[in-house]
Amino acid sequence: MDLSAFLLQQFVNAIFLGSIYALIALGYTMVYGIIELINFAHGELFTAGAFIGVIVLTALQQMGWVETHFVLTMIIVFSLAMAYVAVLGVAVEHVAYKPLRKSSRLSALLSALGMSIFLSNGMMLSQGVSDRPYPQVFGLESIEIMGARITNGQIFIILLAVALMIALQLFVHRTRLGKAMRATAQNKTMARILGIDIDLTIRITFMIGPALGAAAGVMVGLYYGAVRFDMGFIFMIKAFAAAILGGIGSIPGAMLGGLIIGGIEVFWAAFLPSAWKDVTTFTVLILVLYLKPSGLLGEGTAEVRV
Repeated sequence: MDLSAFLLQQFVNAIFLGSIYALIALGYTMVYGIIELINFAHGELFTAGAFIGVIVLTALQQMGWVETHFVLTMIIVFSLAMAYVAVLGVAVEHVAYKPLRKSSRLSALLSALGMSIFLSNGMMLSQGVSDRPYPQVFGLESIEIMGARITNGQIFIILLAVALMIALQLFVHRTRLGKAMRATAQNKTMARILGIDIDLTIRITFMIGPALGAAAGVMVGLYYGAVRFDMGFIFMIKAFAAAILGGIGSIPGAMLGGLIIGGIEVFWAAFLPSAWKDVTTFTVLILVLYLKPSGLLGEGTAEVRV
């Protein structure tokens, strides 16, 4: 493989990995934009989506749907995983965060960490500590573009991730509920005076963010072929870095941050010792925060921006 084909291959890999980080980061940035809280249970919600995906996909594969109704199978798998985690996200908000809205930030932070540990241990007890294999539905087929090979799995995941991010942008910008979310993020008091149901807006935020994380969890399982109860931690850290890098509270910033973090990881591993890729990722994050503390697209406010 010549250099141009090699670079193109790494660019595709970077978009693939960055898209997953971006989807997870969107959950962080939406929740922070509305209630100024870092949802540390988001990594476990991402993992829960991955487990629901493998359970549903395995059942449908045993029924023979993967071979005969592939598109419908994917719709069912992603829909059920996202719906389950959306409900779980609302439950987490109602139990762990809502009672502490008027408490100190430290109390909310401790509650978020406690919920993260609770969900992680729950998945460990229910799903086991070993890797859970995902059914291989894409096979090894790929297409070649200018010497670079792109697998069918990568194409599917990239297109779906982009479609979900576009759908989120349209929802926030074009719908009444999306405008209510933006108004709540900018000024809760004024939004309440204007008749916006703040509690409903927060619940919707805790549905959409975790649902996107669940979709990312299914994507990870489909591509890497296995999931485990503690896999959410490393993805949580990378996605959190992406959200901070792009500007916490900024939806386009989360997308950009995810792509940058994914690109740094992939290109560093391609040319330099891969053991140092995580260190490089966070070094870049520190530099950006030193030079522009609000992030690349942030403005220093807790606001969901489009």
